Amino acid sequence: MSELMKTPLFDAHVALGGKIVPFAGYELPVQYKNGALKEYTEVREGAAGIFDITHMGQVCVQGIEALKFLQYVTTNDVSKLVDGQVQYSALLNEQGTFIDDITTYKISDEAYYLCINAANRHKDVVHLQKEAANFDVTVIDESDDTTLLALQGAKAQAALQTLVAFDLDNIGYYKFTRGKIDPTGGNAGGIVSRTGYTGEDGFEIYIPNAIAVSVWDALLEQGAVPIGLAARDMLRTEMGYALYGHEISDAVTPVEAKLMWITKLDKGDFIGQAAVEARKVEGAKKRLIALKLTGRGIPREHYKVFVDGIKSGEVTSGMHSPMAGGVALAYVMPEHAIEGDVSIEIRGKQVAAERTSLPFVRSNVKK
Repeated sequence: MSELMKTPLFDAHVALGGKIVPFAGYELPVQYKNGALKEYTEVREGAAGIFDITHMGQVCVQGIEALKFLQYVTTNDVSKLVDGQVQYSALLNEQGTFIDDITTYKISDEAYYLCINAANRHKDVVHLQKEAANFDVTVIDESDDTTLLALQGAKAQAALQTLVAFDLDNIGYYKFTRGKIDPTGGNAGGIVSRTGYTGEDGFEIYIPNAIAVSVWDALLEQGAVPIGLAARDMLRTEMGYALYGHEISDAVTPVEAKLMWITKLDKGDFIGQAAVEARKVEGAKKRLIALKLTGRGIPREHYKVFVDGIKSGEVTSGMHSPMAGGVALAYVMPEHAIEGDVSIEIRGKQVAAERTSLPFVRSNVKK
C-alpha cells in the first residue's frame, strides 16, 4: 500500500484539532473539534467555511489544438466557452460510461485548465496524455504544485476580498479571473472562480503551494471557519451534486445519471458519443432519483430501495439533513423512476419515502 500524501496545510489541520483520516490517497480532516454538524451549520447559516481540497487534481492543457482536443475528450461543448468561463463536463470511455466528471476553465484559445477528481487523478492524466498524442497539444499535471481551497458561504466574498486587488463582484457564477493572491506581500498569483460544491455562494482558489499556509491563515483571520470532509459531503448531498463512485462511475452513462445536459451529442465526434447515443435510443438500464423519507430513519449508501414491495435499486448517497430530514439519491429500475410506492430498507425495516426534486434544500449560489 502506497504512503498517504499530505497537503501543504496538514500541520494547520492538526493544530486546529482536525480529525485526520485517509481519503483519496491523502491524510485529510474529516472534521474539527466542534464536529461536522457545527461546521455544516456555519456554512448554511451565513458564515464563510474554508475547505482544503488540494487532493483534487489540476491539469493544464496547452497548444494550438487545445480546443479540438478537449472537444474530443470531454462531453460538453468547449467551443461555447469564452475566456474566463468555467464549464461542468465529463470524460467518458468508448463504452459511454464515466472516467470522471470535471470542470474546464478557458484561459485562452490555446490554454485551458481542468479540475479532476482526486481518486481519478492518475487514471485521468494517463487517459488525457494518451489521447493528446493525436493532437498538437500538451497535457501537464500540475496537481503536486497546486493548493486548492474552497471558500463557501454568505461571508465568503467579504473574507476573500481583503486578500485580492481585483473586484470579486466582477466574477460571475462559473466565471474566474487570474490575479495576485499573496498575503505575504509577494507577487504570487492564482485562479479565483465563483464555483463550489455546497450550494452556497463562494469561490474556489488555486494557488502555489508556497503561499498555501499564508492564504489559509489570512482567511481564518477574516473569520472563515475550517470545514472537514464530513460536512462537505452533507452540503454536497443536500444539493444532489453527483460524486464519482456514488452517482457516477464506469458502470453508468450520462443517460442513467441525468447528465445529458452536459453531454452535447450534436457538437461533433467525442469519445463515448456513439455508445451514449445507442443507450439513449435503447433506454436507461436504471434511473437516478431523489428521495425524501416520510418515516423515521437515516438512509445510507447501499441501502436497498423497494418500489411496490419489489427490490428496485439502492441508495448511492444518503444522510439526515438538518433542514430536510432523511434524504437520498438512488438508482432504481427505469419503470420505477416515476411511479410506485417507494421505501428504503433501514436496519431490516422498510421506511416509506417519496420522490422529490433537487436540490433538497434551497441553493444560495450567486448567479
